[in-house]
Amino acid sequence: MTILGYLAAVLLIGLSLSILMALAWAVQQGTGNSGWVDTIWTFSVGLVGAAGALWPLTGTAPNARQWLVAILVTIWSLRLGTHVALRTAKSGDDPRYAEFAKQWGLAAPRRMFLFLQQQAWGSIPLAFAIFVAAHAPARDLRAQDGLGALILLLGIAGEALADGQLRSFRSDPANRGKVCDVGLWRWSRHPNYFFEWVCWLSYPVIALSPDHPWGAAGLLAPLVMYWILVHVTGIPPLEQQMLRSRGACYRAYQARTSAFFPLPPRRETAA
Repeated sequence: MTILGYLAAVLLIGLSLSILMALAWAVQQGTGNSGWVDTIWTFSVGLVGAAGALWPLTGTAPNARQWLVAILVTIWSLRLGTHVALRTAKSGDDPRYAEFAKQWGLAAPRRMFLFLQQQAWGSIPLAFAIFVAAHAPARDLRAQDGLGALILLLGIAGEALADGQLRSFRSDPANRGKVCDVGLWRWSRHPNYFFEWVCWLSYPVIALSPDHPWGAAGLLAPLVMYWILVHVTGIPPLEQQMLRSRGACYRAYQARTSAFFPLPPRRETAA
């Protein structure tokens, strides 16, 4: 595939995500529930990623690797998208987006549209990493393809476990107003985010190959996802909201628990 072909793929991915996130904005404005934004984003990346994986670049039917990558991103999208959708249907407006809207005031609709378009174009590296992984030159499956699939399934399992532990904690009335620090949440303040990041490590494992110069673009997926989760729309706004709602209890949790990578809890020192 030529450089122009890859650039065309990037443009098509970007336009597709832009249209889908415009739909997310319309849903958010129509329902008043910003929680649907993350649901639509997840399904959008899954749809664009799977379509890109199966795209017939050479005019031939998709090969085994293309199908493998398409199935992997579909599994990821369905699991996470369904989880977020069920959570949104029960809990309503996402506090992170609600805080943004409060800060933006009367300009909130316009600012939200621009913000979601930034999310769309910021997601291009994720979908493109899926694309280059699926279109590695070798048509037959290799051991590294199996390793990549195993990494993604491990990430999904870990994220599902973390989500289940948080859901179980919150369902107990005795834990109302407390901070979840059981199971994986004792080792990381955001184990669901960590395992989400693990999922994206699968694509460079599949993409990297000596005869596939574009395979290096697969590294964009974990790099961009780490930046998004740790520095942009993941940890920072969520922890600000938790500090507002949990105060000193959450500050103590921050002091003893790793923010992202699972690590043994730090001992609390006496004041």
